[in-house]
Amino acid sequence: MNKKHLVWDLLLRKLNQRRNAKKLIFHTPNGIAQERFIQIGGIDQWITIRGEDRSKPVLFFIHGGPASTYTVFTPLLRSWEKHFTIVQWDHRGAGKTFRRNGVNGSGEITFARLAQDGLEVAEFLCKHLNQEKIILVGSSVGSCIGVMMVKSRPDLFHAYVGTDQNVGPDPNHLSYQMTLEGLRAAGNNKGMMAIERIGPDPSQWSRKDFDEMNKWIIKSITTVPNMIMDIILPAILSSPGHTIRDIIDIFKGMNFSLDFLFDELMAFDVRNLGLAFDLPFFIFQGDTDAITPTALAQAYFADIKAPHKEFVLIQNAGHLAAFARTEQFLDELRMRICPLVDSASNRDAISLQLEKPI
Repeated sequence: MNKKHLVWDLLLRKLNQRRNAKKLIFHTPNGIAQERFIQIGGIDQWITIRGEDRSKPVLFFIHGGPASTYTVFTPLLRSWEKHFTIVQWDHRGAGKTFRRNGVNGSGEITFARLAQDGLEVAEFLCKHLNQEKIILVGSSVGSCIGVMMVKSRPDLFHAYVGTDQNVGPDPNHLSYQMTLEGLRAAGNNKGMMAIERIGPDPSQWSRKDFDEMNKWIIKSITTVPNMIMDIILPAILSSPGHTIRDIIDIFKGMNFSLDFLFDELMAFDVRNLGLAFDLPFFIFQGDTDAITPTALAQAYFADIKAPHKEFVLIQNAGHLAAFARTEQFLDELRMRICPLVDSASNRDAISLQLEKPI
């Protein structure tokens, strides 16, 4: 998408919102479409629960950012709702949760606090939807939180699916090199000079450097959907569930949350959480992800020990692969995750039968 398309999206905002609202309507006897605040970690936090059959496996997204709510992507996942009950959560400091609680009511934000909140949401979902376990999808910064959650409480989850998997240290500066190559190929001398000034070592970056580097990483990518122009902005502008005030608060929440999480994010190393997992472990990664480089995710995955593990490349996708290539991502979920859930459900049913008195 170019800037002209963005202008059209702004002009057609109301029309696109109405189209998406119509798209999201379904009438099925066992369907669920809920949007509500629940008490999590002592504050009101926003969740949405949608699916054509609430008995289907529950897919719980931990969004990235920090504080970049994925509730704006609900229309993109409409086809998923035939096969899963999709749960989106605006975590502490994000989106409608931030708007409800504000700067003074959000409390301190750390990865540990967000992971504990996420576990409370997972427990609520199991009880609310009458499910013994759910599927956890951690995306980008949300994958940091997601790995912490499944390490702490594997009993709550059928499987972990990391996407845009954040690993941490990048000793070969892959993201920097990929960005430099992309800018060079595009003849973008201004961008090359900017990132050469910032340098390849994230441990030396300021908050301003971090923001500028991400800007140039996104601009350097031309062979796959652009994360901002093709995915995030069109979704935000056409989301029927978000007013202009909501959109303003999304960006305020992102800035507010990064103030808390910047130092922790820069120092994050997923390996410090341990490499052994007590549940099936998957990574679905865009094949050309430059923000959380695919090669780093593959190297981390190779060291993982789990009862079952698989690494899947999402073709022709960079960051936010689930929303860039929704149908391939859905196909991979159905092919690789659903059989595990079905198998576990069958085992549980057999166990219940065996436990019944004769």
